[in-house]
Amino acid sequence: MRATLFIHILAASLGLICGYVALYAAKGASLHRKSGILFVYAMVTMSLCGLVVSAGRGVAPAINIPAALLTSYLVITGLTTVRPLTSGGRWLDAAAMLVALGVGVTDLLFAFETIGGKKNGMAAIPFLMFGVVGLLGVAGDLRVMHSGAPQGSRRLARHLWRMTFALFIAAMSFFIGQAKVIPKPIRIPGLLALPVLAVLVTMFYWLWRVRARPSVAHPTHAHFAAVKGIR
Repeated sequence: MRATLFIHILAASLGLICGYVALYAAKGASLHRKSGILFVYAMVTMSLCGLVVSAGRGVAPAINIPAALLTSYLVITGLTTVRPLTSGGRWLDAAAMLVALGVGVTDLLFAFETIGGKKNGMAAIPFLMFGVVGLLGVAGDLRVMHSGAPQGSRRLARHLWRMTFALFIAAMSFFIGQAKVIPKPIRIPGLLALPVLAVLVTMFYWLWRVRARPSVAHPTHAHFAAVKGIR
């Protein structure tokens, strides 16, 4: 279990670094593409190891296990949006959607149970947030299954919000959830919230850019085309 925890911490550290680099690096540049791929691998590794540690040690499994599953779902489907699977690999998209559905329904039920109190020491807000995000992801997956793979700005938006929200979960888990490991001189709630809020602000900025101003966002298409070429 110690080895699993070590890998979890290492992957989380790498994921945060690569996530912020990918978020703010020039879109379409090699640094952005490579850091984005490393981010996916690191997030999946971090999530799976975190799930094992949470289940094995009983560390807030009611919130940590759904968070781990949702994070993996977001980065995997965010990647397959720009690197579509072959026809034989479509089962992964279906399995991922079922995971998101399970997380969404379960967490919403937990949220309703927690209203006016706490569940295993947790307030309703985290459960509500993960539940809503999980079901939003499922709605997007169903739309893709019905209408086909999104194109243009819809495709970029799907990739952007899934990858960025996964980074938001990781940043919130570290800067807020693990604030005790941060040196006391800078362990200031408002200060620690800044890198977390920065992820959300940047996400909404890019969503606005690719949806409301497609002519301005057009250069970013080069990035998503280039990602396909990474093996």
